[in-house]
Amino acid sequence: MNDFEALVREAVEPLRRFLARRTDPETAADVLADTLLVAWRRRKEIPAEPLPWLYATARHCLANAERSVRRRARLDARLAAEPETPAAPEHDEVLIALAALTATEQELLRLWAWEQLTPAEIATILDLTPNAVSIRLSRAKQHLRERLAAQPDM
Repeated sequence: MNDFEALVREAVEPLRRFLARRTDPETAADVLADTLLVAWRRRKEIPAEPLPWLYATARHCLANAERSVRRRARLDARLAAEPETPAAPEHDEVLIALAALTATEQELLRLWAWEQLTPAEIATILDLTPNAVSIRLSRAKQHLRERLAAQPDM
């Protein structure tokens, strides 16, 4: 057994309890996996007393997970607030409609809604002009609204 395996055997239960006191069981399991992945990648940086370092890493991973949840909630809210959308769609409906769009439209909408980027920032990422991004983003929103409107009631 190598040092990392021994570290995991000693630390996994304290980390599991640490996370269970801070979040729901499913998120705790995901964050535990993320924490161990970070530990593996940075195993040469782990100090002699690893548990405090692992707790700090778990806190950071949990914060990242919570940010993802908030980002997704903001996306749902933004899409629901679009004036042409007849009703606030359920999360699954949005994902189904989004999946029906082109890869480019999906990326534009994700950068705009999930990452909260402006057309100018998106233009930098996609190597386009801000004007081109604004036009394509407007079309992508319209296509998403059309897909949502065409969905049968779930």
